[in-house]
Amino acid sequence: MQIAIDGPAGSGKSTVARQVAQELGFLYIDTGAMYRALTLKALREGISLADEAAIAALLSRSRLELLPGEATTVLLDGEDVSAQIRLPDVNRGVSDVAALPAVRRQLVSLQQRLAKGDVVMDGRDIGTVVLPQAEVKVFLTASLQERAARRAKELWARGIDLSLRELEAQLALRDQLDENREVGPLRRASDAYLLDTTELTIEQAVVEIISLYRKAIVQKV
Repeated sequence: MQIAIDGPAGSGKSTVARQVAQELGFLYIDTGAMYRALTLKALREGISLADEAAIAALLSRSRLELLPGEATTVLLDGEDVSAQIRLPDVNRGVSDVAALPAVRRQLVSLQQRLAKGDVVMDGRDIGTVVLPQAEVKVFLTASLQERAARRAKELWARGIDLSLRELEAQLALRDQLDENREVGPLRRASDAYLLDTTELTIEQAVVEIISLYRKAIVQKV
């Protein structure tokens, strides 16, 4: 059984997807973490985020690993970069890296190889490109203001002080870039369930998706 969860930045999809996977005993794959880890490495090595050939080559010689747990541990060449990939510089650059066709081809292929057995995978093109045959597809969203507030809490907890206005501007730009890139744009699949979490708790969103999963199981039988 495959559960595909897509949505814009700050919609809560990673937290929700992780909890759904834990509840069901499924493998959880955070595809966004892969693009973030690659962005971090490119920034560290001073590679232009617009240099498709150089970043694709960088990816080819990199080792990305996602270790399951209460919070996914992201390893880049054996180093735990789970915190570093959430820093503002990575937030600003990840859409540029994710828009590179050569990078997307490599990572989509990796993501499809990882999606064996029961899996919950989240990202922006999971239901449309990575797992188009997923039995459960959800497009998770929330208002821009709510998404900025959630991101602010995450950053403030790490000691990073950005105003809500700055975060709203960053998220709006990220939405625009993600929705308009040529390869794997942010889209709601035609058969995806629209779940607006603006007024929902994480727990309520998880319950909603598990309900969709149970309905899919009945239909499959």
